[in-house]
Amino acid sequence: MLENPVTSGEKDRLKHALKLKQVVRAGWTRFNIENPETVASHCWGMGLAALLYCPEELDREKVITLALIHDLAEVIVGDKTPYDNISKEDKRTAEESALAVMLEGHPRGEELQNWWQEFEDRTSPEGRYVADLDKLDMGLQAENYEIDSGEDLSEFTNASRRMVKDSYLFKFIE
Repeated sequence: MLENPVTSGEKDRLKHALKLKQVVRAGWTRFNIENPETVASHCWGMGLAALLYCPEELDREKVITLALIHDLAEVIVGDKTPYDNISKEDKRTAEESALAVMLEGHPRGEELQNWWQEFEDRTSPEGRYVADLDKLDMGLQAENYEIDSGEDLSEFTNASRRMVKDSYLFKFIE
């Protein structure tokens, strides 16, 4: 069986994407949390939840893919929070451009960019479900950190309860 060689560009793209493992989730840095999670670990948590709990009527590959790539642009733009002085529109534009750079030339680049748009705009059932997974992961991580650190992270757990719309996922945080 012949294998396609890996180009230096593909290797560089993957190495660049793997730097997401070094981007710390900025929201946790405002608190006394030892070793706050990275953006990549957040995406992994969402991917695991997607694998385990994706409803049958949704496209599981799309849901898992969105969970894994929804924050990929943060390799370039960083993890921006409401406490950073950036408008939602500017954040969206920066992330859209960064993702385009990350996916440029990839055979599925256009498809993945379109799926990401669906997540951002909540225009597909999969995009809406992954948006709920995003907030569920945040809320559950906050619960873990509260136990470990003693910090009051109710702003995160309350936001999670407010924002998760899927009735099954909501049961995890009631």
